[in-house]
Amino acid sequence: MPPLPSADAQTLRAVSQAAFDLARAGDAPRLQALLDRGLPINLRNEKGDTRLMLASYHGHREAAGTLLARGADPNLANDQGQSPLFGAIFKGDRPVVEQLLDHGADVKSVSPAGKTALMMAAMFGRTSLVELLLRRGADPHARDIQGLSVAQAARLMGASEAAELLERRRPAGG
Repeated sequence: MPPLPSADAQTLRAVSQAAFDLARAGDAPRLQALLDRGLPINLRNEKGDTRLMLASYHGHREAAGTLLARGADPNLANDQGQSPLFGAIFKGDRPVVEQLLDHGADVKSVSPAGKTALMMAAMFGRTSLVELLLRRGADPHARDIQGLSVAQAARLMGASEAAELLERRRPAGG
Protein backbone atom coordinates (compact mmCIF):
# COMPACT_ATOMS: atom_id res chain seq x y z
CA MET A 1 0.00 0.00 0.00
CA PRO A 2 1.19 3.51 -0.63
CA PRO A 3 2.19 5.63 2.36
CA LEU A 4 -0.30 8.05 3.82
CA PRO A 5 -0.68 11.21 1.78
CA SER A 6 1.37 14.21 2.80
CA ALA A 7 -1.75 16.19 2.09
CA ASP A 8 -3.19 19.03 4.02
CA ALA A 9 -3.91 18.90 7.74
CA GLN A 10 -7.63 18.38 7.16
CA THR A 11 -7.01 15.18 5.19
CA LEU A 12 -4.61 13.86 7.83
CA ARG A 13 -7.12 14.61 10.59
CA ALA A 14 -9.78 12.71 8.64
CA VAL A 15 -7.50 9.68 8.22
CA SER A 16 -6.57 9.81 11.88
CA GLN A 17 -10.24 10.03 12.93
CA ALA A 18 -11.06 7.10 10.69
CA ALA A 19 -8.41 5.05 12.50
CA PHE A 20 -9.98 5.94 15.88
CA ASP A 21 -13.34 4.77 14.51
CA LEU A 22 -11.76 1.53 13.28
CA ALA A 23 -10.23 0.87 16.72
CA ARG A 24 -13.56 1.58 18.43
CA ALA A 25 -15.33 -0.78 16.01
CA GLY A 26 -12.63 -3.45 16.24
CA ASP A 27 -11.80 -3.49 12.52
CA ALA A 28 -8.29 -4.88 12.87
CA PRO A 29 -7.56 -5.49 9.15
CA ARG A 30 -8.40 -1.93 8.08
CA LEU A 31 -6.64 -0.49 11.13
CA GLN A 32 -3.57 -2.56 10.29
CA ALA A 33 -3.62 -1.25 6.73
CA LEU A 34 -3.53 2.35 7.95
CA LEU A 35 -0.75 1.58 10.41
CA ASP A 36 1.22 -0.16 7.66
CA ARG A 37 0.96 3.05 5.63
CA GLY A 38 2.63 5.02 8.42
CA LEU A 39 -0.12 6.26 10.70
CA PRO A 40 1.53 7.08 14.05
CA ILE A 41 0.65 4.46 16.64
CA ASN A 42 0.14 6.45 19.84
CA LEU A 43 -1.89 9.43 18.66
CA ARG A 44 -4.63 10.62 21.02
CA ASN A 45 -8.10 11.93 20.29
CA GLU A 46 -9.77 14.99 21.82
CA LYS A 47 -10.29 13.09 25.13
CA GLY A 48 -6.73 11.85 25.25
CA ASP A 49 -7.73 8.30 24.32
CA THR A 50 -5.35 6.29 22.20
CA ARG A 51 -6.58 3.76 19.67
CA LEU A 52 -5.42 1.06 22.07
CA MET A 53 -7.63 2.53 24.79
CA LEU A 54 -10.65 2.46 22.48
CA ALA A 55 -10.00 -1.08 21.26
CA SER A 56 -9.38 -2.33 24.82
CA TYR A 57 -12.39 -0.59 26.33
CA HIS A 58 -14.69 -1.96 23.64
CA GLY A 59 -13.33 -5.50 23.98
CA HIS A 60 -11.72 -5.78 20.57
CA ARG A 61 -8.88 -8.17 21.31
CA GLU A 62 -7.73 -8.53 17.69
CA ALA A 63 -7.58 -4.77 17.14
CA ALA A 64 -5.79 -4.30 20.47
CA GLY A 65 -3.34 -7.04 19.46
CA THR A 66 -2.69 -5.34 16.12
CA LEU A 67 -1.89 -2.09 17.93
CA LEU A 68 0.27 -3.77 20.58
CA ALA A 69 2.21 -5.72 17.94
CA ARG A 70 3.10 -2.41 16.28
CA GLY A 71 4.30 -0.81 19.50
CA ALA A 72 1.24 0.86 21.03
CA ASP A 73 2.05 1.91 24.58
CA PRO A 74 -0.27 0.03 26.97
CA ASN A 75 0.42 2.55 29.73
CA LEU A 76 -0.63 5.78 28.02
CA ALA A 77 -3.45 7.24 30.07
CA ASN A 78 -6.22 9.47 28.74
CA ASP A 79 -7.12 12.93 30.03
CA GLN A 80 -8.87 11.37 33.03
CA GLY A 81 -5.84 9.28 33.95
CA GLN A 82 -7.33 6.00 32.73
CA SER A 83 -5.11 3.51 30.94
CA PRO A 84 -6.21 0.79 28.52
CA LEU A 85 -5.83 -1.67 31.42
CA PHE A 86 -8.32 0.33 33.51
CA GLY A 87 -10.74 0.41 30.56
CA ALA A 88 -10.60 -3.36 30.08
CA ILE A 89 -10.99 -3.97 33.82
CA PHE A 90 -13.98 -1.62 33.97
CA LYS A 91 -15.61 -3.68 31.21
CA GLY A 92 -14.58 -6.96 32.87
CA ASP A 93 -12.81 -8.23 29.76
CA ARG A 94 -10.32 -10.80 31.07
CA PRO A 95 -8.79 -11.75 27.67
CA VAL A 96 -8.00 -8.11 26.91
CA VAL A 97 -6.67 -7.55 30.45
CA GLU A 98 -4.35 -10.56 30.01
CA GLN A 99 -3.26 -9.33 26.60
CA LEU A 100 -2.41 -5.88 27.95
CA LEU A 101 -0.48 -7.35 30.88
CA ASP A 102 1.40 -9.68 28.52
CA HIS A 103 2.44 -6.60 26.51
CA GLY A 104 3.75 -4.59 29.45
CA ALA A 105 0.74 -2.86 31.01
CA ASP A 106 1.80 -1.75 34.48
CA VAL A 107 -0.18 -3.78 37.00
CA LYS A 108 0.78 -1.22 39.67
CA SER A 109 -0.27 1.88 37.75
CA VAL A 110 -2.25 4.47 39.68
CA SER A 111 -4.98 6.87 38.56
CA PRO A 112 -4.91 10.53 39.62
CA ALA A 113 -7.31 9.59 42.46
CA GLY A 114 -4.85 6.94 43.64
CA LYS A 115 -6.92 4.02 42.38
CA THR A 116 -5.00 1.01 41.17
CA ALA A 117 -6.04 -1.57 38.60
CA LEU A 118 -6.59 -4.02 41.48
CA MET A 119 -8.76 -1.50 43.30
CA MET A 120 -10.89 -1.00 40.21
CA ALA A 121 -11.33 -4.75 39.69
CA ALA A 122 -12.26 -5.18 43.36
CA MET A 123 -14.68 -2.23 43.38
CA PHE A 124 -16.59 -3.71 40.46
CA GLY A 125 -16.63 -7.18 41.99
CA ARG A 126 -14.51 -8.72 39.28
CA THR A 127 -13.00 -11.47 41.44
CA SER A 128 -11.37 -13.39 38.61
CA LEU A 129 -9.58 -10.18 37.61
CA VAL A 130 -8.64 -9.54 41.25
CA GLU A 131 -7.01 -12.98 41.35
CA LEU A 132 -5.28 -12.43 38.01
CA LEU A 133 -3.91 -9.03 39.02
CA LEU A 134 -2.66 -10.40 42.34
CA ARG A 135 -0.85 -13.22 40.50
CA ARG A 136 0.70 -10.60 38.20
CA GLY A 137 2.08 -8.57 41.11
CA ALA A 138 -0.64 -6.06 42.05
CA ASP A 139 -0.29 -4.60 45.54
CA PRO A 140 -3.18 -5.73 47.77
CA HIS A 141 -2.12 -3.17 50.39
CA ALA A 142 -2.33 -0.10 48.16
CA ARG A 143 -4.44 2.85 49.30
CA ASP A 144 -6.06 5.60 47.28
CA ILE A 145 -5.57 9.32 47.99
CA GLN A 146 -8.40 9.19 50.55
CA GLY A 147 -6.62 6.40 52.40
CA LEU A 148 -9.02 3.62 51.42
CA SER A 149 -7.51 0.17 51.05
CA VAL A 150 -8.39 -2.06 48.15
CA ALA A 151 -10.70 -4.16 50.35
CA GLN A 152 -12.35 -1.07 51.86
CA ALA A 153 -13.01 0.40 48.41
CA ALA A 154 -14.59 -2.91 47.35
CA ARG A 155 -16.82 -2.96 50.43
CA LEU A 156 -17.83 0.67 49.86
CA MET A 157 -19.02 -0.29 46.36
CA GLY A 158 -20.90 -3.35 47.64
CA ALA A 159 -18.44 -5.85 46.22
CA SER A 160 -18.30 -8.03 49.34
CA GLU A 161 -16.97 -11.16 47.59
CA ALA A 162 -13.96 -9.25 46.25
CA ALA A 163 -13.40 -7.60 49.65
CA GLU A 164 -13.50 -10.99 51.39
CA LEU A 165 -11.06 -12.45 48.89
CA LEU A 166 -8.64 -9.60 49.62
CA GLU A 167 -9.13 -9.79 53.37
CA ARG A 168 -8.35 -13.53 53.34
CA ARG A 169 -5.02 -12.71 51.70
CA ARG A 170 -4.10 -10.12 54.34
CA PRO A 171 -1.19 -11.27 56.51
CA ALA A 172 -1.82 -11.72 60.23
CA GLY A 173 -1.58 -8.41 62.05
CA GLY A 174 -1.90 -6.45 58.74
